[in-house]
Amino acid sequence: MSTPRLNRKLVLEERQKLPDGMGGFSESWVAKGALWASINAVGASEQLLAARELPVMKFKIITRAAPFGAASRPRPEQRFREGGRRFDILAVGEYDPAGQYLEIWAEEGRQ
Repeated sequence: MSTPRLNRKLVLEERQKLPDGMGGFSESWVAKGALWASINAVGASEQLLAARELPVMKFKIITRAAPFGAASRPRPEQRFREGGRRFDILAVGEYDPAGQYLEIWAEEGRQ
């Protein structure tokens, strides 16, 4: 297993619900920090949404490891942003036996 080349700066974001003042909530995304990563496309599929087929790209993203429970460790309910691109995090696990890197499975294109 080779050392990943972490050459892309991604912003880790978390969904935040804010009261709208009328008994409901509005959602926004809040930046939690930035991580350097390697991004590799691993496949594509289509998702049916409102009777339309939308393309969804699947990616494997590698970042430096962070301990369980750390704010800097990505979680499935979060996403990465790179400029106008958004990568929804699906799963997170260790990339290497030494636990120095994380392997993150993500999708781009879901609405």
